[in-house]
Amino acid sequence: MRISVEIDEATLSEVMTLTKERGKGPALTKAVTEFVRRARAREFGRLIREGAFDYPDPEPGDPANPIPPLSS
Repeated sequence: MRISVEIDEATLSEVMTLTKERGKGPALTKAVTEFVRRARAREFGRLIREGAFDYPDPEPGDPANPIPPLSS
């Protein structure tokens, strides 16, 4: 989808440098895509911390548990 955006030259130049893209459109596309990806990752992390996913703890020694027990 094509859109028009007002952005100052300094910011656009920085976006192009950070994304290593030569074109304005690809640089902005890459920056926005990365922003959305990080926002989704933050939200997923928040849900994990709040216990939104309730998985049973596997028993130590269970072959389905690839993580070895902590040594004390």
